[in-house]
Amino acid sequence: MSYSTQNIRNVCLLGHGGNGKTSLAESMLYLTGGTERLGKPADGNTTCDYDPEETRRQISISTAVAPIEYNGCKINVLDTPGYFDFVGEVIEAVQVADAAIIVCSAKAGMSVGAEKAWKLCQQRKLPRLLYISKTDEDNADYNAAFDTLRERFGKNIAPVVAPIWDADKKVIGIIDVLHKRAFEAGPKGERIEIDVPEDKQGVLDELYDALKESVAETSEERMEKYFSGEDFTYAEMIQGLRQGVKDLSLFPVVCGSALSGLGTRMLLDIIVELLPNPLEGRPLIGENEKGELDEFIPFPGALPAALVFKTVSDQYGKYSYVKVISGNLKPDMQLVDSRTGATEKVGRLYVMKGKKADEVKELSCGDIGAIGKMDKVKTGDTLSDPRKVVRLEPIPFPEPCYSVAIAPKSKGQEDKIAGGMTRLNEEDLTFSWVNNAETHQMVVSGTGDMQMDVLVSRLKSRFGVDAELSEPRVAYREKIRKKVEVQGRHKKQTGGHGQFGDVWMRFEPGDTEELQFCEEVVGGAVPKNYFPAVEKGMREAVLHGVLAGYPVVNLKATLFDGSYHPVDSSEMAFKTAVQIAYKTGMPQASPTLLEPIGALKVTIPDNYMGDVIGDLNKRRGRVMGMNPDGEGNQIVEAEVPMAEMSRYAIDLRSMTQGRGSFTFRFVRYEEAPPAAQEKAIEAAKAIQDETD
Repeated sequence: MSYSTQNIRNVCLLGHGGNGKTSLAESMLYLTGGTERLGKPADGNTTCDYDPEETRRQISISTAVAPIEYNGCKINVLDTPGYFDFVGEVIEAVQVADAAIIVCSAKAGMSVGAEKAWKLCQQRKLPRLLYISKTDEDNADYNAAFDTLRERFGKNIAPVVAPIWDADKKVIGIIDVLHKRAFEAGPKGERIEIDVPEDKQGVLDELYDALKESVAETSEERMEKYFSGEDFTYAEMIQGLRQGVKDLSLFPVVCGSALSGLGTRMLLDIIVELLPNPLEGRPLIGENEKGELDEFIPFPGALPAALVFKTVSDQYGKYSYVKVISGNLKPDMQLVDSRTGATEKVGRLYVMKGKKADEVKELSCGDIGAIGKMDKVKTGDTLSDPRKVVRLEPIPFPEPCYSVAIAPKSKGQEDKIAGGMTRLNEEDLTFSWVNNAETHQMVVSGTGDMQMDVLVSRLKSRFGVDAELSEPRVAYREKIRKKVEVQGRHKKQTGGHGQFGDVWMRFEPGDTEELQFCEEVVGGAVPKNYFPAVEKGMREAVLHGVLAGYPVVNLKATLFDGSYHPVDSSEMAFKTAVQIAYKTGMPQASPTLLEPIGALKVTIPDNYMGDVIGDLNKRRGRVMGMNPDGEGNQIVEAEVPMAEMSRYAIDLRSMTQGRGSFTFRFVRYEEAPPAAQEKAIEAAKAIQDETD
């Protein structure tokens, strides 16, 4: 069934891991007939957590779509992961949602995940409501949870639901403030109306008055009516609340229990009545054919265009998840991929419900679905009509901040790992990988250790390759600190022509990182035609230093004397002679190890400052400055050796309960202290022993 754009709601569920987002999506599906049974994450049978890794770990790893049909509307629920390692999936969902539901637990209130979700919605100017979950569980405290929200967001919070407690303070029902009705959940989650308890009548009146005041603040006309003592009609209440939600001046609060179904139907009512449809959502920024930035507003009658916001590639094939931004999408359409400029033929269209793909003949404007087998299309691409090519702003994925080395457990499977990583990278753009020629390791960079663990598991289950992770090696450098002059003499007599090369070299600290090769030979002691061979020999030699085998930098090498044999001398002999001089002279020139230093910018709430500064000192960091960012955070700038930063992403998350973030980039090399040099040299020798 195709829905008009006005009757579509695209909503993403955000919040901390374990707060009940997947269970809430499951409750919505079950109570609207979308599933025949109520799945539970612990049982591994939910619609949205269908990946084997999600079932095994009992957490959401990727965003899943759950389309729900309710009261003549189609609600596309995007169930996102709550664990910070999978933030890329959250950003994909936020990019195409027109509103968000931030799920907070009645046991925890405003958790870190909810704070981050709120901040993300603020940045994207996304309308939102708050849902307090698990209200009927043991140790749940709705009032405490609500108070933390009110404390955090003030009078912009508008409770449209009040829980009903029994004598043991257990939630047994809810009051619908807007309709002034009360309900309890039946044995199958159905909504059963009950009388509003007498002791709750005062609470209901108080909350309804607060809602009226919120509605009054949405326009001058409503404000006049409110102050004149007139009551609002139901239509005016809905209109005012809807306006407040759209303007981001009002954030409704709902509560319930996904397991019992309590509050789920009311949440669905509020989604339909108060949250914006795709036509009322925020405009997307796009680039037109002239390369000019423009606001792109969804419009059903316009030429077709769609944003690819997610890619799933598994044994069943490849699906490109899209949101139709304008016009309608039909199979066999010819659309231009603005990233490549290539014309792509639209394949079969599907509506996804978890992993289940139902084929449809059309996707209407504002709807979310998937296109099958679009092999060249990637996440973030815009597909549009050739008559009006548009390129929407890219999805703002975070920079990778955590790196590990990955290698097969059995030798010879490196290509298999590379192939698997390429395929997995189609689905997850938050990680990248490179073959580091200098350290001879494949290094994967992403958001955290849990993401890396999932990658390793998927390499095994999907591509049959066992991989192991290790700390990535640091690319050190070597240099000398004093000047030496040495002879390099290569003489070998065999039958027929022998080999003879003899050079005197001066090694000293140079001005540039690159090798400076000079010659000061007088009187033809070494003929000019051998100079290139001597230089080539030097360039090969400096790739491996004498301390730990790292490349040598800042070296000036001067050929100032030598001798040759008219018959036995050759380019190869002189090349060998200079390498002998190098091996003899470098240990005498006071060699030292240089370590890479990076510039670190850490953004943290003020109250974590002491812990973070103390930790930086342990990492041999130098704090360069601190600046407030105007949002209650401090930005600490420091210089830290890269060798000390391998686990920083994990440690910072632990120190700040996930509230800290950072960027880190290489700036220069500098001499490492003796203890660090000793450690690096020992490690290099151990690696050499392994490879020998």
